[in-house]
Parts: sequence; C-alpha cells; structure tokens
Amino acid sequence: MTISVVALLATLVFMLGELMLSRRNERILRARGASEPPDPVYRTMQWAYPGAFAAMAIEGTASGTESSAATLAGALVFLAGKLLKFWAIATLGERWTFRVLVEPGTPLATNGPYRLMRHPNYVGVAGELMGMALVTQAPWTGTAGTAVFLWLLWRRIQVEERALGMRGIY
Repeated sequence: MTISVVALLATLVFMLGELMLSRRNERILRARGASEPPDPVYRTMQWAYPGAFAAMAIEGTASGTESSAATLAGALVFLAGKLLKFWAIATLGERWTFRVLVEPGTPLATNGPYRLMRHPNYVGVAGELMGMALVTQAPWTGTAGTAVFLWLLWRRIQVEERALGMRGIY
C-alpha cells in the first residue's frame, strides 16, 4: 500500500470515531433542549471534508508518493492539527458536535485552547488538511481542497457566531 492510501485509511478511522462521538453528543444536547440554527453549509461540509482527503490520496497515489522530508513534515503538521482538535474536543466535552447545537444557559468556553484562540477545532482541521497535502505530496488537490474547506469553515464560523450571539453568550 502507498503512503497516500495508508494516510487516507488512518484519517477515515479518525473521522468515523469523531462521527460516533458527535452523534452521541448530539443526542445528549438535544435531550437537554439544545437548539440548532439554520446551517446552509453543514451538508456541503459532510462530503467536502472526507472528499478533500480522498482527492489528496488519489493524487498522491497517482503521482507515486514516496517517503520524503515532505511526508515527515506533513505527518507532524497533521499530528499537531489533530492534537489541537482533540484538545478542543476534550475541553468542550459533551458540547462538541459536528452540528451547531446551542444548549440554553451554557456559557461560552474560555478554557483549554479557547483561552488562546476563538476556533481551535477549525485551526486543527486546517492543520489536518495541510498535513495530508504534504504527506500525500498532493499540491493540486491539497491546495484546492484546503482552500475550499477553509472557505466552508469561514461560513460555518458565521453560523456559529450568530447562534451563540442569539443566545446572549457574546
């Protein structure tokens, strides 16, 4: 198996675990009365996120990715992004989901990575994407996939901030 295929499989395993955790937390939050604002970007994110990683793996496999300094650097960037994302997930606990769900009366997170930046989960996602582009040595799909997903994240942040603002959290 090529490095690109192994990287994709590992990434998909992480995604599956995150999906299961998200769905569990969604059930908990909905039982507590959490509301979900209109989110026109979520459906696109559902396929664009795994699609970007798959496209990078395909490009990397087609170009015959070999182990190199770029692969090692990419693995480190990916790992740093994943660790930041896991820190954000651990800090939010049951409040972390793929969906924007706002639980009544819950204050804005200001501890963990949230004391350093406003959207650490999304910074971690950017690291995952950039790391995968380097690991797979996929300059075209890596650049395009990361750029498109960053645009989606920018739109998603707008949804989140409106939802939190409506709840008087800001």
